[in-house]
Amino acid sequence: MKKKLNRRTVLRGMAGGVGVAIGLPLLEVFLNDNGTALAGGAPIPLRFGTWMWGCGMNPERWAPPTEGPDYELSPELAVLGDLKNQVSVLSGFNVFLDGAPNEPHYTGIIANLTGTTPPDAGMQQAPTLDTLISAEVGTSTRFRSLEMSATGIPSQSYSRESDSIVNASLVSPIEAYNRIFGADFFDPNDGPFVPDPKTILRGSALSAVADDVKRLEQRLGSHDKQRLDQYLTSLRQLERQIEVSLTPPNLAACRRPGAPRREDLGTEVSQTNATHDMLADLLVFALLCDQTRVFNMVFSWGLSALRILGEDISHHQLTHDEPVDAELGYQPRSTAFSQISMQAWVRFVDKLASTPEGDGSLLDNCLVMAHSEHSFAKSHLVVGLPVMLAGGAGGRVNPGVHVRGNGEPISRIGLTVQQVMGVPVSEWGTGSHQTSQPIREILA
Repeated sequence: MKKKLNRRTVLRGMAGGVGVAIGLPLLEVFLNDNGTALAGGAPIPLRFGTWMWGCGMNPERWAPPTEGPDYELSPELAVLGDLKNQVSVLSGFNVFLDGAPNEPHYTGIIANLTGTTPPDAGMQQAPTLDTLISAEVGTSTRFRSLEMSATGIPSQSYSRESDSIVNASLVSPIEAYNRIFGADFFDPNDGPFVPDPKTILRGSALSAVADDVKRLEQRLGSHDKQRLDQYLTSLRQLERQIEVSLTPPNLAACRRPGAPRREDLGTEVSQTNATHDMLADLLVFALLCDQTRVFNMVFSWGLSALRILGEDISHHQLTHDEPVDAELGYQPRSTAFSQISMQAWVRFVDKLASTPEGDGSLLDNCLVMAHSEHSFAKSHLVVGLPVMLAGGAGGRVNPGVHVRGNGEPISRIGLTVQQVMGVPVSEWGTGSHQTSQPIREILA
């Protein structure tokens, strides 16, 4: 039996008369004999995330021509390359309108994330998938979830409790660094942790305020109760952050990254790519340090404002104005933006796949759902919405499979990811989206 070590073990020595301590990664000696859990028995954290790109794809060029494992890559997914075995493609799953209008750039994504067709633009009748999952796996971390967007606009977030409760996105890498790794962050490799007395007092004060606020409920009308509920939701999250700050995670693979030195927010492709990649790097460290187990990344908004340097016309406008090339059978300029999106998706997956954790990678312990609001954006189609799932979810899924939905409800995907993440749900969705059938082809 090998002797197990504590994850706070560090390499210590002297250099020029100065003490030096170097943190260690998550070595096998910190794990159980199978490399699947920490030596003390606690499991390696399981994470869920979404990755959004706007204005869809070309269905005939995006969906792989073959099904099952070892599927053949399509022209618009050729960029996956060697990562194909880490990514499952789910094509041919539909959104059903059930008599409601198809609100462009809204209906498809809300139906996919909530299992319910919105009755009108801006209306949402159920919480999004990430909030349902964070209620199950995000209660023991400093942040219930982290929302990030490369668009430069904080309100562009698809993480929502309801119509009025939207979890705003972090859009600045510098702001994201300060929020996650600022003064309230504790690096377990820095030495023994001593709680800040001000933090303890702040926690006590918040508890008192929460008690006072709850007593107000009996005196408020329905609209004020909704506002109060929104306030309490934020307050509970803040209390949770304080509680975690008093007992920080003990992760040897965790370390504080270097702070971004500059940023250039904007929708020109090079700006968006740089912002996305910096946010993704910070997110990797946040996951390794168990600051959150749920995240949402928006590469481009539904009304994709991506543009090429020197050009005024955006991706979204091109989907409307550019004709379909008679010989090619698609819109070449608009499709170029779709390819830029797929390249960014591959970089995101590769960051997770190339980060060691336990006996595998960070991606092995993640389930990431990439999605868009339309299939063919020129026609605002909500049939055959493109969805991909990356990662092994701690051994709960078999990645690298293409599954054709053949017109079945998109909610089957949402039900599947909830069950994989441990949400106790056997049926999900409303109307034509109501389903009790997970996608078993990807389950381990």
